[in-house]
Amino acid sequence: MVNEGRNLEERDGTLEQQSATPVDASAPAPPAIPTDPSISTHPSVLAHPSVSAHPSVSAHPSVSAHPSVSAHPSVSAHPSVSFHPSVSANPSGSAFPSTFAHPGDLTQPSSSGREDLSTIKVSRRRWAVVLVFSCYSMCNAFQWIQYGSINNIFKYFYGVSAFAIDWLSMVYMLTYIPLLLPVAWLLEKFGLRNIALMGSALNCLGAWVKLGSLKPHLFPVTVLGQVICSVAQVFILGMPSRIASVWFGANEVSTACSIAVFGNQVGIAIGFLVPPVLVPNSKDKDKLAYHISIMFYIIAAVATLLFILVIIVFKEKPKHPPSRAQSLSYSLVPETSYLNPIIRLFKNLNFKLLIITYGLNTGAFYALSTLLNRMVILHFPGEEVNAGRIGLTIVIAGMFGAMISGIWLDRSKTYKETTLVVYVMTLVGMVVYTLTLPLQHLWIVFITAGTMGFFMTGYLPLGFEFAVELTYPESEGISSGLLNVSAQVFGIIFTISQGQIIENYGTMPGNIFLCVFLALGAALTALIKADLRRQKANMEFPENKLQEEEEKVENVEKADNVTSKAPTTLSEEHL
Repeated sequence: MVNEGRNLEERDGTLEQQSATPVDASAPAPPAIPTDPSISTHPSVLAHPSVSAHPSVSAHPSVSAHPSVSAHPSVSAHPSVSFHPSVSANPSGSAFPSTFAHPGDLTQPSSSGREDLSTIKVSRRRWAVVLVFSCYSMCNAFQWIQYGSINNIFKYFYGVSAFAIDWLSMVYMLTYIPLLLPVAWLLEKFGLRNIALMGSALNCLGAWVKLGSLKPHLFPVTVLGQVICSVAQVFILGMPSRIASVWFGANEVSTACSIAVFGNQVGIAIGFLVPPVLVPNSKDKDKLAYHISIMFYIIAAVATLLFILVIIVFKEKPKHPPSRAQSLSYSLVPETSYLNPIIRLFKNLNFKLLIITYGLNTGAFYALSTLLNRMVILHFPGEEVNAGRIGLTIVIAGMFGAMISGIWLDRSKTYKETTLVVYVMTLVGMVVYTLTLPLQHLWIVFITAGTMGFFMTGYLPLGFEFAVELTYPESEGISSGLLNVSAQVFGIIFTISQGQIIENYGTMPGNIFLCVFLALGAALTALIKADLRRQKANMEFPENKLQEEEEKVENVEKADNVTSKAPTTLSEEHL
């Protein structure tokens, strides 16, 4: 047992230097352990490897304790016991603000993992990962909107109501709600790569199932294929912020998240543009079946190729954490109860406000995308192709908005201000679009719809990134998933309500209905407090500070290697 009263004393605030003598292998372990002044030792600390530290003991980042440690400089600490530089042994004082960590969340990684956690480095593979994800997200989004963009043609081919075709889009929203929590649990349990494989595989399967629905009486088969694709979507929508955090550096995460969301928007854009071109309006059902089969075969081939690419390219995570915040997140013990993070998130007032505002904005976008063909056809009969082009304009403009917003966030970190400005401009764009649609000038509709889309669709990655900032260090998959649940719920409500209003009263009242809720969302956004927790973690432990600490440790190790050849006095600087 270590005797704290023997050979240890402090003089003038410094340690008494001890002369090191050669250690006899047969002799008992030296009775004293040189310590840093900042380390206090409790009598209950044992020499056995199962030693447990008293809560009052704080650990110096470079010091690890083991009974074999002596004053002799050639004797080093046992490699199996180390302390992460950012982790304090005192439960009352964490390495970053207490709002980030919960009791029992922090762990002390082994020295084998310490090197990986201490090295902040981005991987070259990160761009391939986000690109492949964007591509299969694009494929899945195309399958969501491919029916709605030519609603009237599929309505005639299958002999069903327009509302039934609307449900082929709304099934994506409906499926997401009950499956969010199981899929989020799978993400935490099996990791990023396995979820990516599941999502791309289901997307591929759904595309092939639809090829069995090329007869007018086989509408249930196309519903089955769409349901499978909607399940795949659950494995896709919550991943952009997770991929950005795991693979990209602190100054790239918002841009990376925008790129990941960008793929989904490209898919919606292609879904507006391609179906009206591949499937022209015709009264010959055999001819329609032929053109529909071409579209289904193309999308099935693309989905299969992307599934193969996911198998080859997608990895769980890079060798080294890309940012300090991500390194700290690796030091958190996984939750044993899956409901605890959700309960904590719902105690976060700012995040609850963001859930509502995100749902209102994105739900309005879902409703507009689903019902756009019907609205344009009412004012411009026979303009199915231009209806698709208007949808394309909305999404393309939104992609530029998303990219610009992501780059701006990485540079300015003004999450609250940017989100509020984009939300208000979304409302303004929606009002202008509502007023100009009945004017019977198609070119004006293109301009106003594009302006609205620039802000409305550009808001999507902003919401994801703002949520991660407000909820760090909670899982990005859970926060993104809850945002998407809100979007799906409001999407279903808005689609059904606006569809009925348009059918009974016209497009103007239907669009005013959305304007009212967007105004509510803008007001609630102004109430959100910018509690940027992830940014605080990055500022608390910047990468250059970590590199300086690493250099000091390396210098100490080199000095130890040199002095280990002969007995010498252990200086305070070494400690």
